[in-house]
Order: sequence, then structure tokens, then C-alpha cells
Amino acid sequence: MILYNVTVNIDEDIHDEWLKWMKEVHVPDVMNTGLFIESKICRIHAEEIGGKAYSFQYLAKSMEDYELYQKKYAPALQLEHTKKYNNKFAAFRTILEVVHQSKPS
Repeated sequence: MILYNVTVNIDEDIHDEWLKWMKEVHVPDVMNTGLFIESKICRIHAEEIGGKAYSFQYLAKSMEDYELYQKKYAPALQLEHTKKYNNKFAAFRTILEVVHQSKPS
């Protein structure tokens, strides 16, 4: 499985409106592509200057699903976010391969 992680630092002055939009619009739009099987929004608890930080985690079954998302859907979804919140956020993306997963027995 592939974990697609998007880390975002959002300006404090628009945080509440942005987080609501992310929960109600952006993340559902990403999930509605059908290429991810799970998503999580995680608040990063660290010292921050000028904003709050979040990790958006999307789990894909395969690298092929992730690559299809990047090719077919990501450009438009990222552009929508950038237009709406231009100069109010910083983001970076990380791709992780899940090599082991366990649950309590």
C-alpha cells in the first residue's frame, strides 16, 4: 500500500474556514476519485510560527492508483486549493510505501 501524505501549514487568520473547507469539500473530492481507500486529517503538534500544521493522509492500494490520481485528478484539485488560499499556506507532499502494518491481537 502507498501512503500519500500532504503536510500543510495554514495561516492562523483563515484556519477555521480552511479546515471546514478541507473536511467538507477537498478531502471528499480526493476520496471521490475512487483511488484511495482511507483518509485521515491529523493536527501536527509542534511549535509553529504564523499558523497551524496538518498532515492529510490518503491510503492507496497501489503505486498505480497513486500515479493515476497524480495524472488525472491532482493538478485540478491542487489548483483549486491554491486559488482559494493563495499566499496563506505552505505545503509539501511525501509518498510512503507501507512495508508493515499490525494491529493488537
